[in-house]
Amino acid sequence: MKYEIIKNINPNIYRGYDIRGIYGNDLDENIAYTIGLAYAKYIKNNGYTKCVIGRDNRSSSMPLFKALVQGIIEGENIEVIDIGLCTTPMYYYAQIFLNDGKNIMPGIMITASHNPKEYNGLKISFNDFGNACGDMIQDFRKFVEENSKSEKNNNEVKGNIIKEDIKDGYLNLIKDSIKLGNRKIKVVVDTANGTASIIAKDVFDMFKDKVELIPLYMESDSNFPNHHPDPSVEENNADLKKAVLENKADLGIGIDGDGDRVGIIDENGKMVFIDYYAIIIWRNIMDKVSNKKALFDVKCTKSLADEIIKLGGEPVCYRTGNSYMKAKMKEGDFSFGSELSGHVFFRDKWPNIDDGLYAGLRLIEILSNTDKSVSGLLEGINKYYSTPEIKFVSSDDEKFKVIEKIKEYCVNKGYKINDIDGVRAEFDNGWALVRASNTGPNITARFEGKTKEDMKKIQDEFMKLLNI
Repeated sequence: MKYEIIKNINPNIYRGYDIRGIYGNDLDENIAYTIGLAYAKYIKNNGYTKCVIGRDNRSSSMPLFKALVQGIIEGENIEVIDIGLCTTPMYYYAQIFLNDGKNIMPGIMITASHNPKEYNGLKISFNDFGNACGDMIQDFRKFVEENSKSEKNNNEVKGNIIKEDIKDGYLNLIKDSIKLGNRKIKVVVDTANGTASIIAKDVFDMFKDKVELIPLYMESDSNFPNHHPDPSVEENNADLKKAVLENKADLGIGIDGDGDRVGIIDENGKMVFIDYYAIIIWRNIMDKVSNKKALFDVKCTKSLADEIIKLGGEPVCYRTGNSYMKAKMKEGDFSFGSELSGHVFFRDKWPNIDDGLYAGLRLIEILSNTDKSVSGLLEGINKYYSTPEIKFVSSDDEKFKVIEKIKEYCVNKGYKINDIDGVRAEFDNGWALVRASNTGPNITARFEGKTKEDMKKIQDEFMKLLNI
């Protein structure tokens, strides 16, 4: 099929962690083809001659895949390894284990993660760094623009495509990493009709002697007919909570649209936010790892930092974002890291792949070796009162200006701030965070206090600044 080279791609689709937009509007086959042409030259300039391409279960992913790959093989003599329909963690697996088992192969995952069905995107990597982010994506944007001006559409095929089936290798990697105890665990798993639907049952079948699986919305459907595929948002977990209680399950596990994020529901039907999930993990692994520095993002509760210190570790607060966090995990040789959004990164006995299904199994592993419940595993922590993450619509052009105004306000007030990612203002009785989303036209905020009154006072002050 012939595609057109697009010279004026909307620059706003080049976001902080990936390329993402509404399919048929800011992202279509011709744009994917144009990006593919440039990508082939870009990685060839970096000394690479092969890349891996995967795609999620969105209806637009296959047409985008065809156009992208055609662009790549017409752009340079690049070998495209097609791993087909897969979760993002399966794609990460392929990047490592279809290479040398240590270094990351360049590649592109076609996915819009947890965004609504009309979106799609490209998680893109150019080298062993992993997913590109920040300036790397903007540098590539400029390269695409320059390439599109000089490129001629001659449809000359230079590269080739090789299909690879990675399913068995990926499953074996999980099986070898999870060691269950004697206690049988009942779990409800909600894949939200996302891409994890294609692999979740196979994953849990490996442990069926010790894990009773109750599947929820485990049919692949790109329309996400039952609820939005983002388990970090409490309202999306209503059916999962209900199923846990009705089945008297030990826990519920929610998975996002492309399978790399996790949400947890305890035995009482209560949502366990990922900063508290991280407390459970650190209580389990702190005395087993040599590097006791613990990485987490700016959205996380102070309860997590307090617990890390109690356990003899050192808390390290870093910016939000899969690409940033994963790179920081490798750079600092951290054993575990967590983001409030549901990305968690294990490097103790797992290769730094953020995988919602694996993250859920790590909690099941802990439960199977104790008589405690999920809520029981959180006994004795310091108590704070937090809002969930709050999102406000703000255009991509305006959101960063708003953050600068918030920062200026805090500086003028003499507040102690962490500005590694937006503005986190620290107080004796709590904190406020306001930051620009890197995945959409939004500003996100979260507030925490020692008491509900402290939390509300801090929240009210900053909501006024946002004119809300």
